[in-house]
Amino acid sequence: MIYGNKIKYIRERNNIKEKQIAEILNISRSLYCDYEKENKTIPTKHLNTICNYLNVSFDYIFNFENTKQYRKCHKTEKLDLNIIRKRLKELRKDHKITQEELGKIAGCSYGTIAGYEIGRYLISIPVLYKICKKYNISADYLLGRIEINKKIS
Repeated sequence: MIYGNKIKYIRERNNIKEKQIAEILNISRSLYCDYEKENKTIPTKHLNTICNYLNVSFDYIFNFENTKQYRKCHKTEKLDLNIIRKRLKELRKDHKITQEELGKIAGCSYGTIAGYEIGRYLISIPVLYKICKKYNISADYLLGRIEINKKIS
């Protein structure tokens, strides 16, 4: 599992009910349960809201980092597609790979990578996770939540 167990663990430790988070996300409790069990992939914007509410980083949720939150984290309601597209393209260029090659690594098409790089849509959680894991890059950095790239463990 990528994130479900960690979200559940933090939620239960803080005595937060599934219903509370579902209400914050404006979704049904059953859909939230599907996200937590990873029966359905949580949208990145929803995971961002959960991270903000629980005061944790994406890297902590993904088990990349033991520190719950970075000191200078930008907790924004809406992630900036412009920052994400620039950082994703920069990562790809630094590693001298094509959109097609990155797509294969991330389990998606080059068209999907191109869509992320032009800011057409927000990067999905499975793609984000695979890219960060492969290239040892912070998800919070890639998403523009922190300014300095932290190498993940």
